[in-house]
Amino acid sequence: MTLDNQEQVESSAGLYFSKLSRFEEFELNENDFIFIPGLEFHIISAPGFIKKSQSFFNWLIKQYSNGVTICSVCTGTFLLAESGLLDNRTCTTHWKYFSEFTDRFPNVELMNKRIFVVDDRLYSSAGVSSGIDLSLYILEQLYGPKFATDIAKEVVVYFRRSEADPQLSVFLQYRNHMDTRIHDAQDYITKHIHTSFTIEDIATEIHTSARNLTRLFKKTTGITIGAYLEKLRIDKAIHLLAEGNKISYVANQCGLKSTNQLRTLLKKHQGVLPENVDSL
Repeated sequence: MTLDNQEQVESSAGLYFSKLSRFEEFELNENDFIFIPGLEFHIISAPGFIKKSQSFFNWLIKQYSNGVTICSVCTGTFLLAESGLLDNRTCTTHWKYFSEFTDRFPNVELMNKRIFVVDDRLYSSAGVSSGIDLSLYILEQLYGPKFATDIAKEVVVYFRRSEADPQLSVFLQYRNHMDTRIHDAQDYITKHIHTSFTIEDIATEIHTSARNLTRLFKKTTGITIGAYLEKLRIDKAIHLLAEGNKISYVANQCGLKSTNQLRTLLKKHQGVLPENVDSL
């Protein structure tokens, strides 16, 4: 269909498929974000494409120096790397192109087991769906976990977390990986946080040995199972106490044997406690 030059095509989200302006017309600042979408690999690997895109790379460098945050989705990381901004930094991209990326950009550290990577103001994601995860992460950083969660529910996006996860921050920090078994282990811990369970129970759930689970959990998340459980407990405790629940109820819901045990845990994490906890 051929559109008349005067006709403007607007999407339901308010974005136009017409009325487009060239990137050079925009001078951005530290409150702005640039998202570089993924392209078909044959396009970004074509001999003349990079040469023709040099003005775009120069523009990216200038915007980054202005304080802009730059995010790449999927193979968009190749374009970000071509600008030179990723030199001596970390990033990720689509798993199909790991070899091509490392061969092409030896000065960039590729994180091949991460759904997205944040290095200063340069964000990269592994694919389209992980680009959504990255977007939700950014919303959480800007407007808080409730806002990000509400957005995820509104657009029916799986948040890579179970319903019972107490806080988005812990989830994002330790679930930014792609190991299904460890995600299942984390789901089990969150679901049973109010009960008494052992590492053997978790290992049985994901069909491995307790020894292998302990090793794999630390390798994948960078934290031990015990430390992870403690962080979940303190987050859950803070949430429940902020709602005005009695400390005995909170201790029970966090899987602790006594209120003294909860008090000890709260004192250990004094720096993150809400004001109303000090008097407990």
